[in-house]
Amino acid sequence: MTRTVKTLVSDLAFGESPRWRADGLYLADIHANRIVVWRPSGFLDVVATFASPVSGLGWLPDGRLLVVSMHDRKVLRQERDGRFAIHADLALIASWHANDMVVAANGDAYVGNFGFSLEAPGTFKLAKLARVTATGVVSQAADDLFFPNGSVITPDGKTFIVAESGRRKLTAFDIGARGELSNRRDWATLPERALPDGICLDREGAIWVASPPSHELLRIAEGGEVLDVIQTEQQAIACMLGGPDRLTLYVCTSDSTDPTLCRTHPTARLLSVEVDVPGAGLP
Repeated sequence: MTRTVKTLVSDLAFGESPRWRADGLYLADIHANRIVVWRPSGFLDVVATFASPVSGLGWLPDGRLLVVSMHDRKVLRQERDGRFAIHADLALIASWHANDMVVAANGDAYVGNFGFSLEAPGTFKLAKLARVTATGVVSQAADDLFFPNGSVITPDGKTFIVAESGRRKLTAFDIGARGELSNRRDWATLPERALPDGICLDREGAIWVASPPSHELLRIAEGGEVLDVIQTEQQAIACMLGGPDRLTLYVCTSDSTDPTLCRTHPTARLLSVEVDVPGAGLP
């Protein structure tokens, strides 16, 4: 199928964690230390700036924004006056930089972390996943994850699926009545060429996976069948099904993942492409 891939923004430092909200597409411009929103009118507005990199985004049931502050391993909460307060400290769970996050309908946030420094491979360590309640209480949701990255929650709120970038697979858990995760299982293993980063879920239960090394988006069925592929010029970092009908696949891409290069040469893009199956679940 021939599709038109549109470039919406072409001067980001490094876009991540795209989230569709009623008035636009929000994302973390990680290496510019900011959150921005792209609106269908074509404008890119700055929501907030920070002193250090931020990543995962989500909203509490009352509409307050949650943001992952990566290096100090905290989740921040934007108050009504626009200021940010510490919502949760992940220091006892996250062994390295915190990264992506999905927030459930009840306000529970599931937050991953690198596990170890990418600049010091000899420090390799599997990561734990944190669960943060709507009131900021932190607990361990899962462990032994190899670089947990993008994640989704199914429409019924009963299944959590996370991309394990280091294992090239998607891993599923049941979500219990109190938000606990259990019944860990393989949801899908990706082709050898691909590595899962950001992900999003559609109404047929398939997952779009952004794969940086193969410069593509793969639509994956449970079990691993590749249903569709969209190529990108740059590395595909993250994706989100949004728009009024959730039939627009928004994609964050980048030439590099090096923080210094991304800051000094902001060439990362936000793309869009129309698809046939609308988005579902969270984020």
